[in-house]
Amino acid sequence: MAMNMSSGAKGRRGRATRRAPMAEINVTPLVDVMLVLLIIFMVTAPLLNTGVPLDLPQSRANALNQDKESIEISVDSAGLVYVDGEEVAMDILPDKLAQLAQDQDAQNPASIMLRGDTSIQYGQIMSVMGELNHAGLNQVNLVTTSSAKTP
Repeated sequence: MAMNMSSGAKGRRGRATRRAPMAEINVTPLVDVMLVLLIIFMVTAPLLNTGVPLDLPQSRANALNQDKESIEISVDSAGLVYVDGEEVAMDILPDKLAQLAQDQDAQNPASIMLRGDTSIQYGQIMSVMGELNHAGLNQVNLVTTSSAKTP
């Protein structure tokens, strides 16, 4: 019986005990993490649209096409007015709307999304609409929620 008694770097059966370093990076865990983050962002993105919590009235009207940029104006149940989520006092509202009107592109003005809580009086919405009209912002859309009944 012959035995190999050499003192080299070989193992029991003549193979090298050291492995060559991996030249490739395993991207599977990275892809898993990125997909989880993508799902989280997709779920939370629609929740970011609503800046002021309102109880909107219901309507059976069809949804509008949202191709253009819009300015969101909200009137909450206490009668406070918010322009793009920032509270604006009624005495400052005309100046704020005039500034918004100046910043608009004359060829493609932004549409106004007017959101009003169901508990406020009709006159409060009309006063905000009057200020919008006075500032020259005439493309006003009233925002509602869809009703449960379908036509």
